[in-house]
Amino acid sequence: MSVGLLALLDDVAALAKVAAASLDDIAAQSAKAGTKALGVVIDDAAVTPRYVVGFAASRELPIVGRIALGSLKNKLLFLLPAALLLGAFAPWAMTPLLMLGGLYLCYEGAQKIIESLRGPHQAKAAPAVTPANATLLEEQKVRSAIKTDFILSAEIMALTLAGLTTPSVVAQAVILGLVGIGLTALVYGGVALIVKADDVGVALAANPRPAGTLLGLRGRPAPGDATPASAADRALRPVTQAVGRGLVVGMPGFLKLLAIIGTAAMLWVGGGILLHGTEELGWTLPAHLVEGAAHATSNGVLAWLVTAGLSGLIGLVVGTLLVPVLSRILPH
Repeated sequence: MSVGLLALLDDVAALAKVAAASLDDIAAQSAKAGTKALGVVIDDAAVTPRYVVGFAASRELPIVGRIALGSLKNKLLFLLPAALLLGAFAPWAMTPLLMLGGLYLCYEGAQKIIESLRGPHQAKAAPAVTPANATLLEEQKVRSAIKTDFILSAEIMALTLAGLTTPSVVAQAVILGLVGIGLTALVYGGVALIVKADDVGVALAANPRPAGTLLGLRGRPAPGDATPASAADRALRPVTQAVGRGLVVGMPGFLKLLAIIGTAAMLWVGGGILLHGTEELGWTLPAHLVEGAAHATSNGVLAWLVTAGLSGLIGLVVGTLLVPVLSRILPH
């Protein structure tokens, strides 16, 4: 009886080791797959803040929250099952579908560059947000953001699925779910911080007692409050007010920089997908030329920059060719 019990315990221990190894593999593949989609994530974070422009500060976080919830629904309820079905029954379609997504990324990136070169006077003016139309405009903005997110989320899920090595459908579902939830939290958590950064800056710059109010977490001093500042307040106040003013002044420039990085990431990711896809389909010359140019450098970082730069250039050329056609078909 004791021998049988020991054998059972050995079996349980072996199963636990297998389960732990499986969890480690899932975590590793989730992290690896998620990094491949970072280019799309950067653009998603750069695009989303524009959807709250013009609305009252009290509506900014609720709007971001609604878009984030819509993004999760896109990924978990629609795209995850579709990706699993695609991987199980039509894996041959993965490369063409990825390339379609890459073409869209190239088009979006090129469209943004063309719009920036045309100047703001060419841009279509958005309707002003007023108390009378705020609810309607919010609904329209949220729906538009979720539609845009669907395309970017589809690319994220496809890139994730294409990078998986596990044959287990359950493991694939878990990894896709983890990547979807993790990247959604990363994007929209970052967006929430971005859209509220200027409000935080104003609060810090106007707070005369940062130590006594825990940087405003206990509430700001009421107007006319004559409570004297403590020594800690006097020591900390120049720092917090400088940080607050820096946030207010720096956020517009940061948003512009983020938009530039997002556009570059779209072109780089889109061009890279097209290079890899054409190689998979048998046309290896473009990928070999880029690979040869990267190998001609002796520095690993420089080789990556060459690859990313040439991929982005290919994305820009392809996207520019697509703009006259797709701009007539796709809403923008």
